[in-house]
Amino acid sequence: MILVFGKTGQVANELQRLSGVTTLGREDVDLSDPAAGAVAIREHAPKAVINAAAYTAVDRAEDEEHLATIINGDAPTTMAKACAALKIPMVHISTDYVFNGTGNTPYLPEDATEPQNAYGRSKLAGEIGIRESGAAHAIFRTSWVVSAHGVNFVKTMLRLSKTRDALNVVADQIGGPTPARDVAAACLQMVEQLIQEPSKSGIYHFSGAPDVSWAEFATEIFAQADRLVTITPIPTAEYPTPAKRPLNSRMDCRSTEQVFGVTRPNWQDGLKEILKDLEVTS
Repeated sequence: MILVFGKTGQVANELQRLSGVTTLGREDVDLSDPAAGAVAIREHAPKAVINAAAYTAVDRAEDEEHLATIINGDAPTTMAKACAALKIPMVHISTDYVFNGTGNTPYLPEDATEPQNAYGRSKLAGEIGIRESGAAHAIFRTSWVVSAHGVNFVKTMLRLSKTRDALNVVADQIGGPTPARDVAAACLQMVEQLIQEPSKSGIYHFSGAPDVSWAEFATEIFAQADRLVTITPIPTAEYPTPAKRPLNSRMDCRSTEQVFGVTRPNWQDGLKEILKDLEVTS
């Protein structure tokens, strides 16, 4: 059995659809208590752990950095220590927000980290704790996750299109939209390989292809959903948010393919599935 932390999030929702997985939600484990995850791991004695639980309210984290750091930093660290004691591997979902988001070349897993907001700092704290725990692990950085579940860019665009025929959308942030279903499948594939080959431990990147701007992504969403919405591209400076967003979210995913055989998914194909799940298209 593979133990998954997270039940209601986008990736956790997709992991629940897969066999051989037991999911734990907030009602089962309160990760604001860092020891709770370790206790659950010892009680369930799984063959591996996937941590898909996180504090993901990026803007709110600016005012709640302490809580975000407990959930995203301290809790995964204690989970990893419990995994190390049981000699089982852990896959932990992280983010491109650990980088400073400058330049226009894809970030490599080994590139220097320099988070620009509280959420990114909290996620980096978790990465460091896991790396130092002694557990076999894959730190799985991804970006721009979308699905038929929860709150995400696809669902926001569809909601706005019901009442608006024109939208301003940021065009100078570039990244790879990543379907949560593909993230879940990749996590499972990687953790199963880590069980057999713990030497594959390390940091890996996974995002959808091709890289686009939010404005280009929105244009494709409305094209597939057959909704007539005029998109006006705007710079990030015209859409201020409490937390600074990276302009460059491109990630180099070649090592993930080389080590695990996991390739970048085509997000346009994933978008078709999401729109079917939402019954926007047939």
